[in-house]
Amino acid sequence: MTAYAIAQVHSVEFGPDIVEYLQRIDATLDPFGGRFLIHGDRFEAVEGSWGRDLILIEFPDHDRLRAWYDSPAYREILPLRTRHMVADVVLAHGVPDGYRGADALKH
Repeated sequence: MTAYAIAQVHSVEFGPDIVEYLQRIDATLDPFGGRFLIHGDRFEAVEGSWGRDLILIEFPDHDRLRAWYDSPAYREILPLRTRHMVADVVLAHGVPDGYRGADALKH
């Protein structure tokens, strides 16, 4: 089942570390089947408030998502981002094909 890394970015101090992080992140995603679905400020907040940017990265399943996040390659570049960005980051399970909103009532 598909899984996602989601970040709500509140602020970024753009500089050499962020540039290096962006140049290197794709190589960390590739072995785990990760790909960007949303990356940046191209969204419209229609309810509530939101941070500066939205980032959504898709993975084939939660095991590969978690393996990417815990991988030595990603852990090596993670401080390049965290030293210069304030963000809320979550790892989320997707829902199965055919899922309907009322399925949440079955729990």
